[in-house]
Amino acid sequence: PMPLLNDPTHVELIAALKKIPQKIKTPKSIIVVSAHWEEAGFIITGAKQPELIYDYYGFPRESYAIKYPAPGNPDLADLIHKTLTDEGLTAAVDPYRGFDHGVFVPLKLMYPEANIPCVQVSLNRNLDARSHIQLGKALAKLNVEDCLIIGSGLSFHNLRAFFSPSTAEMARLNREFESWLNKTCCTRELSENERENILVQWQLAPGAQFCHPRPEHLIPLHVCYGVAQSSAKEVLHSKIMGKESSCIIW
Repeated sequence: PMPLLNDPTHVELIAALKKIPQKIKTPKSIIVVSAHWEEAGFIITGAKQPELIYDYYGFPRESYAIKYPAPGNPDLADLIHKTLTDEGLTAAVDPYRGFDHGVFVPLKLMYPEANIPCVQVSLNRNLDARSHIQLGKALAKLNVEDCLIIGSGLSFHNLRAFFSPSTAEMARLNREFESWLNKTCCTRELSENERENILVQWQLAPGAQFCHPRPEHLIPLHVCYGVAQSSAKEVLHSKIMGKESSCIIW
């Protein structure tokens, strides 16, 4: 929740998130794939008015009083469910689950009015890159007007490194992975088959194992790539707690 508490080590991320709505058409609905929900298959929130899940511990009291009363979208949830199952993916609708902080933290900065209907989709706990690209390809077949799809994670997510003194080696690994990720997503010199295969084998990238000891914060990006199936249009760079990070926009 630190961006919502105006933490000084998150100011660049806050600015980047606030810039995004200025760059795109205002959506009529939002789908968020968050790093903070893993299931056996792809589960979709179906509640009309989802509550918030404060899925973090040890933060200031005000972080447990954050409100983001965005409506759900049961009709969109049902459409996503049908689309995914038609594509051979294991999926279900959860009519009770609320929004975790991977949803309400970025959305409260991007769309503070909380008036855009939102649906959250889980990760598959297998955290397999190709499976999540397939999820994105399925979501791309939704016949929904002006729907924004957000992959909510971080391009750098090594908690031990966040809270350890920085070293030259840490900075090098962070920088090399960011460079690889930006080039892979943005270059027009790759065919989409080549780009997909490189993203599937992301663990081979320089610095990958250091930046992502566990892949759940990177995998939402694979979903977004699966939707777009193209080179990215723009990258917004920011430092978070002293580490380089990228917001990639298709």
